[in-house]
Amino acid sequence: MFEVSARNPLSAQLHGGIVAIGNFDGVHRGHQALLAQAKDVARRENKPWGVVTFEPHPRSFFRPQQPVFRLTPAPMKQRLLKALGVDFASGVNFDARLAEQSAETFVREELQGRLGATHIVAGFDFCFGQGRKGNADTLRAAGLNVSVVNEVMDEGAGHLPFSSSNIRQSLQRGQPRQAAQELGYDWMISGRVVPGDQRGRTIGFPTANIVVETGVEPARGIYATWVRETGKAEPLWMGAGYFGDRPTFNTNRTFFEVYLLDQDIDLYGRELTVQFVELIRPDQSFTSVAALVAQMRADCAAARAILTRQKTADFPLAKLQALGLI
Repeated sequence: MFEVSARNPLSAQLHGGIVAIGNFDGVHRGHQALLAQAKDVARRENKPWGVVTFEPHPRSFFRPQQPVFRLTPAPMKQRLLKALGVDFASGVNFDARLAEQSAETFVREELQGRLGATHIVAGFDFCFGQGRKGNADTLRAAGLNVSVVNEVMDEGAGHLPFSSSNIRQSLQRGQPRQAAQELGYDWMISGRVVPGDQRGRTIGFPTANIVVETGVEPARGIYATWVRETGKAEPLWMGAGYFGDRPTFNTNRTFFEVYLLDQDIDLYGRELTVQFVELIRPDQSFTSVAALVAQMRADCAAARAILTRQKTADFPLAKLQALGLI
């Protein structure tokens, strides 16, 4: 996949293609339906196809004091798009200049000038440009062909629409399986392992500490997780992950750490990808370290049982995730 940037303009071979446009946070099953339509149009017209998305998340620009719970930070979003076969991806910088730019100027400079787009595929509620005044009619008025994708429903969940907001709420409620149903893969985070305070090692549970993006806030507690080095299919490790602030030790700061079952590996400096499968229990405080250790042993046994019986969902990205390709 060719990644377009100011320093890396779109190649001539990819110019003049089909463009899907949106924020695509999560690249969930609704987004996947939209992207599949763009791919189908490109196949019919024998043209390349790509994506225009926005970085950082527009809400981060307009409300910087309220960090956004992003399902897929930019590097992970790029991996997911690549897995779906996108030919090129343009991450447009969302800054003051873009916020004040008219919809017509954005079409002329970004879509037609920079990418040479001939056909745009967008969601039914997509708006853009200063004051969100641009829509499908704006694109058509500029001479572009436009396909509008209607809201995509989950046939297996009461015909509810796929939605990044709904997925965030599922994760905040401690329901990663529901989130996976809408995403089409296990929700995951990636990050480099950094030194912690070594507290886990002193009680027999050495953990890998990962710094997560500001705003990421699933339900606090212990999770059954799969863990691998980012970009590698093997080895795949079972893990018990923890998101919280260690109330037993009064730390007053948030941690994400994961303990690998049956492993003793130096992970410092490696980038890991952790898939959240199921919440084992909410975060809680213990009256003693011994009580905490006893509960952690039970948590690890529960994680092992959950992961042993897990089956890969019948979704394309879930299958690629199982192979370590995303």
